[in-house]
Amino acid sequence: MRFDSQTRNDLIKLVIFIAITSLCTAALVATIGNITLASFSKYSAIVGDATGVNKGDDVRIDGVKVGSVQDIKILDNNTSCYGSDNSDGAGSTLPTKVCAQLTFNVQSDQPIDQGTVVTIKYRNLVGQRYLALTNEVGYGNQLNTGGTIPISSKQYGVQTNPALDLSVLFDGFKPLFAGLNPADLNQFSMEIIQVFQGEGGSLDSLLTHTASLTQTVAARDKVIDSLIGNLTSVLNTVGNRDQQLNQLITTFRSFVGGLKDDRQAIVGSLHNISTLSVQTADLLNGISDPFANDVHYLNTWSKSLVGQRSELDSELQIIPWKFDKIGGTATYKAWFNFYLCHFGGRVIIPGVATVPVNYNTNAARCSLG
Repeated sequence: MRFDSQTRNDLIKLVIFIAITSLCTAALVATIGNITLASFSKYSAIVGDATGVNKGDDVRIDGVKVGSVQDIKILDNNTSCYGSDNSDGAGSTLPTKVCAQLTFNVQSDQPIDQGTVVTIKYRNLVGQRYLALTNEVGYGNQLNTGGTIPISSKQYGVQTNPALDLSVLFDGFKPLFAGLNPADLNQFSMEIIQVFQGEGGSLDSLLTHTASLTQTVAARDKVIDSLIGNLTSVLNTVGNRDQQLNQLITTFRSFVGGLKDDRQAIVGSLHNISTLSVQTADLLNGISDPFANDVHYLNTWSKSLVGQRSELDSELQIIPWKFDKIGGTATYKAWFNFYLCHFGGRVIIPGVATVPVNYNTNAARCSLG
């Protein structure tokens, strides 16, 4: 099969692209899967607490990764945890203990001594761990492949250390953490871990942050004292009215119980209220124009009323007196009693004369008022 020059060039480019892509993919897989071409030797370590350690976690020497954790196994007898002598290295018999066996591999060119110390350390605040191996000078002969590092031995003392218990540590700092913002809290927490794990953290910086925090809390002692005083006053008031509070809670419970019993009626009334709202809205839609006119004329009438304020004040002062007089004549319920005390006028007789008419009486009822 023959290809033209353009097809041949495209095929060469495709082959090169596939080769480069395959190499990059292989490198990525090796990085993610911790795959390396170096040879490894497998060892074990007995630790009293392997909380947080997972398969695949790093194994480091002087901060450099030299291997990874391969397996985690629980042991529940003293012979497995402390060795056949069942002692702590000082000759004291130890109580029954549950421990863990960590199996890990290390690059073959990294010697592991019989006295190597294994420490579980925090990799970050998320909770990831790693195994730190410390090979001290003169710590015995090289450990054979497949060998086990015990919790402790008579010759080398303690050889495995569990991770720092952050829960206990941070619980002690909890009152101080309450006054820190998130950024300072993260920095302060990491410094605590570094100091207590012996990773070269600055103890001076830790103490500086602690002193700054305590000074901030001390500067607000008046506010804290006032808060405690107010809280005490509130609690005393509530305590002095415990019977009223108990009665309030009981009454509220009865009220809620009544609402529960009448929930059907309440739901029905809500439906009726909804219907009434719709009908009211329809009514307002029908009278909107006349209502607007009434409001307009009401504004005009109120202005006129303000202009005759003095006459209105005078009438309001006279109205009580008039009502008093009217009340006196309305003592017979549906009738008004009127008495004729004075009468005057004239009678005109056409073509004859005009006769004056006057009537006066001295009756006692006519002298009242």
